[in-house]
Amino acid sequence: MALETVRPIELVEIMQARERIAGTIVRTPLLRLEMGPEYPEIRLKLENLQPINAYKLRGAANAVAMLSETERQRGVWTISAGNAGQGVAYAAKKAGVPCTVVVIETAPASKIERMQALGATLVKVPYDVAWKAMEERSFPGVAGTFVHPFDDHNFIAGHATMGLEILEDAPDTAAIIAGIGGGGLITGVGSAVKLLKPDITVWGAEPETAAPAARSFAMGSPQAFQEWQASFVDGAGGKSVFPRMFERMKPVVDGNIVVSLEETRNAMRLMAEKARVISEGAGALSVAAALTGKAGHGPIIAIVSGGNIDLKKFCELIVPSA
Repeated sequence: MALETVRPIELVEIMQARERIAGTIVRTPLLRLEMGPEYPEIRLKLENLQPINAYKLRGAANAVAMLSETERQRGVWTISAGNAGQGVAYAAKKAGVPCTVVVIETAPASKIERMQALGATLVKVPYDVAWKAMEERSFPGVAGTFVHPFDDHNFIAGHATMGLEILEDAPDTAAIIAGIGGGGLITGVGSAVKLLKPDITVWGAEPETAAPAARSFAMGSPQAFQEWQASFVDGAGGKSVFPRMFERMKPVVDGNIVVSLEETRNAMRLMAEKARVISEGAGALSVAAALTGKAGHGPIIAIVSGGNIDLKKFCELIVPSA
């Protein structure tokens, strides 16, 4: 099947998506991270407060709602480290549609349990197998309508609704930072922002162990990250940037900031201490990047993309070892 041509997200599509998903998602708040005058002014966009504790519900709800009746009858399936799987499973359950998730076998137990509770059929596979399936858009033995977890125009338009909320709640925004995994989040938010307030800078954030987007923007073409390493930042940082996603990101991303795992852990700890926010590793990338100062003094909107992390693991990560 021929893929849809990559094209810019239009404002009317974002507005329509907003209406379409309004009954499913939460309009999440912005919360100032009180750090003192020597730090950038950071405001947290708390997508960890969505019903699935992650932003992916926006895109999934829009994509599933836009499927034809024939496509729904076939059931839906997706590929995920957990958050996209939860989003599609949640939207599918609400629509009365069967859902299968090809899930990375190292996904946190909290994400696995949530997908099962939402009625999804899970197929656990190694990371490399899942990444290959995302590229090929197929997986042996899994049937139904495929909903890509990031390279999907309607999915991205759903994420773009977050950009509208940010601009309404913080018109003085100077910069926005979002973690990059597949690139759907930053493409969506960046699309809305560049349509309405193009002077706002949009930054991607990746962990040092998985930073193909930073390399791709530096090289001017989509790149692989051969030295990729698994880490607790399981919801961001891919092994490569898909060419189609690089094409989508290029017009709406101004720069990329790579942070260390220690900086990411520190950001998780700061959010817990200062704002009582529980963030997963991927959700803390934006705050870690903001704290480097590379995105300016602010106001910076740091998108806390999710909070799906096992509490035992969270405590191990944020409590310094003796």
